[in-house]
Amino acid sequence: MIYIEGEIIMAHTHYVAYPAVLDDSENDTGTYTVTFPDVPGAISEGVGIPDALANGAEALELMLYDEKNLPTASHLSDVQADNPKAIVSYIMVDLIAAAKKVKMPVVRKNTTIPVDLAEKAEEAGINFSATLTEALKEKLRV
Repeated sequence: MIYIEGEIIMAHTHYVAYPAVLDDSENDTGTYTVTFPDVPGAISEGVGIPDALANGAEALELMLYDEKNLPTASHLSDVQADNPKAIVSYIMVDLIAAAKKVKMPVVRKNTTIPVDLAEKAEEAGINFSATLTEALKEKLRV
């Protein structure tokens, strides 16, 4: 478990929490801009606090779902001190669930393989696309 200022922030490695800044100072309509000091690319907005928190979580998921080295989360009190007129709150996301929601673009590729190998693979019920993907990942060390 990871504790920040006495609070449990992460109980499992696939859950992450970062301080979010909800700022409505430039909006008259109740719209909050959501930013994460520790994850600069994660920016969103929402009308009202619940919408801003939900949209902020989605932005955080999209920025971090496939990151191998996650940024270190700042202390909430430090972010509050830097943003005294904004609402500062932790937003937690499940990166495994986020990765399942993300649809990676795919391309169709034609390949040529020996006929006997193709017949044996079909008899074994092997998925050609999955097998090629696995082999390419292994070959490229991805």
